[in-house]
Amino acid sequence: MAMSPTETVAPSSNTKNTFVRTKPPEASQTSNSSATNHDKPRTAPAPQLFESLNDEEKRKYVKALSSDANAMKDKQVGKGTYADVFVGHFASSPSTKIAIKKTRFNAEFKDGISMDTIREIRALQELRHPNIIALYSVFSSKNQNLNLVLEYCPRGDLMELIRDTDNVHYGTADIKAWMGMLCRAVWFCHENFILHRDIKPNNLLIAADGELKLADFGLARSFAEPETRMTYNMITRFYRPPELFYQARHYSGVVDVWSVGCVMAELVLRFPFIQGDTDIETANKISETIGTPTEDNWPGVTQLKAYLAPANIVPVKRKPFYMDLFSSLGSSGVDLMMSMFVLDPRKRATSKQVLQHQWWQQEPRPSRKEDLPKRGGGVEVMGEDLKRRGGELPAEGRADKVARKIDFGAMKK
Repeated sequence: MAMSPTETVAPSSNTKNTFVRTKPPEASQTSNSSATNHDKPRTAPAPQLFESLNDEEKRKYVKALSSDANAMKDKQVGKGTYADVFVGHFASSPSTKIAIKKTRFNAEFKDGISMDTIREIRALQELRHPNIIALYSVFSSKNQNLNLVLEYCPRGDLMELIRDTDNVHYGTADIKAWMGMLCRAVWFCHENFILHRDIKPNNLLIAADGELKLADFGLARSFAEPETRMTYNMITRFYRPPELFYQARHYSGVVDVWSVGCVMAELVLRFPFIQGDTDIETANKISETIGTPTEDNWPGVTQLKAYLAPANIVPVKRKPFYMDLFSSLGSSGVDLMMSMFVLDPRKRATSKQVLQHQWWQQEPRPSRKEDLPKRGGGVEVMGEDLKRRGGELPAEGRADKVARKIDFGAMKK
């Protein structure tokens, strides 16, 4: 069927988000001492009321038990320094499983909650789409850990499918199905003014019915005002666009589109298309693989803080180069991929333009989700993915130092 950017599914009534505040708001102040009772600020509800509401919300979900009859512990499927992940179910519907992501209290952060958790909750509160992981609720534990009740994705992730070359075989119709689901999720994020900023195969989980789910919104943020400076050390290295290596402080949703192109290439090659062991090496790989950014192909690039004039210029690769590597996508599929790898962000395809491309209407048609390969690593992979912090960013200041050391002079033509 044809892909449409307006193709969405209304959320079902049993997936309504519920968010419980565990801390009472401060009572508003008034300078008018003669205000009537009607005008006086209402007294904030007692903390006990919020604790009661939190406990009521918590009772809606039950953690599953380990299959080990002797241990009888909560079924934990992921354990990390940032979060632990458990399998559970709705108390009212034991057959409906959930993932409970328990983020650890950290005194280094305000209120003990990391920015990753705040970003994730804020983004998922606003996004309801069949290809975006659902956040059902949030509640706190006695030890002040915050628990995110998330959609259960027992088939693992896309990275496991890509890597398992011995047991998993797929074709262009399958790639088109996965890419369609990913592109609709990214388009929906952008339509709601949210940048994901960490799109990669192991953030693409697979639900029980085969539906692809965009997850891990720990680096997500809303679109910025034109004068607002944005953080450039975002997006996992292999999927990061060149403008972020050059420390661009103003960017748009096309940073996510570059990442989508990297995922598309990886589905065909079954290994990352642009990879390096360091930021410097990966930025050089972009120039070697895609072409060297210059004023001719990207007006204004030399004004970016971390840009260094290259000693050797690699011309921007043309279609025959891509056809040699990605011929299975067909001529139109290669055109789509090339539109996502345009160096100049202003000329790169938007998420809406990607969905409007003619490749989606051409043969082969995308596979049905129930016919897609199913060996994505299982529930343990889901747990490992959900426990991670978004992006694994370098320490403060390190990205500045690395970016300025990018040397294109050592590259071959």
